[in-house]
Amino acid sequence: MRTDAELFNTPDASSGRRVAPRSQGAWVKWVLIGIAVLYLTLILFIPALNVFVQAFRNGLGSFFSNLVSQPFLNAVKLTLLIAAIALPINTIFGLCAAWAIARHQFPGRTLLLSIIDIPFAISPVVAGLMIVLLYGRNGWFGPWLQANDLRIIFAVPGMVLATMFVTMPFVAREVIPVLEEAGTDQEEAAKTLGASDWQTFWRVTLPNIRWGLLYGLILTNARAMGEFGAVSVVSGNIIGKTQTLPLYVEEAYKQYKTPEAYSAAVLLAFLAVITLVLKEIVERKTRIKDVEE
Repeated sequence: MRTDAELFNTPDASSGRRVAPRSQGAWVKWVLIGIAVLYLTLILFIPALNVFVQAFRNGLGSFFSNLVSQPFLNAVKLTLLIAAIALPINTIFGLCAAWAIARHQFPGRTLLLSIIDIPFAISPVVAGLMIVLLYGRNGWFGPWLQANDLRIIFAVPGMVLATMFVTMPFVAREVIPVLEEAGTDQEEAAKTLGASDWQTFWRVTLPNIRWGLLYGLILTNARAMGEFGAVSVVSGNIIGKTQTLPLYVEEAYKQYKTPEAYSAAVLLAFLAVITLVLKEIVERKTRIKDVEE
């Protein structure tokens, strides 16, 4: 067999020189990097840059004046309200589902995992249509809702349901692997020392899953504020009543109010940047924690 020195010093038949195999494949690396950068430039960087250019084209004064109009403020308030409702509910559901799946073996466990992943597999528009077919005027529960003067579709409750559906998996999917990796030794030790279930959760389980939980909360909040497809189906896009910030961007652009649309889009972009920064911080904290352990 050839030694390592012979493998890394292969003779060149034409010149007699020895060429390292790594230098032969160096151009492949740079070609792949160039393709990736070109793709990101065309798909991400140029469109994002254009949004900022259009938003600030008429100056900072025009940009900020677009952010104080009443329809825009109503859209922001509704977006924050929906996120504030969906986030804690999905956090509780995600923690319960993660605990059940990671700590127990039961019939239907795999099915439950598949159900949690459904929002990843289907289009948000389909999810909105499902809600309409259930709670709309001609839906399964429509007659009962009308008889009791309850309105779900084309109202805030339907928008909250749609947002909760599309953001359902994030907390559970981030917490499950953390719970499985942490194991049960510390929890069993705490119970042996006399800790109650709540004390075990708050003092042992929660500190172990805090970074995974925070990561899931960040993703849930970002998706809740930026959701368009499912919310657009169930909301009716009524200005000042059922119009979230993404819907406001679409409506303003359709009405040829491009400065307002781009200004709102910049705000959504800032929210995305904040999400990425928080995501990176959490990932670094998680890596530091793994190294310390």
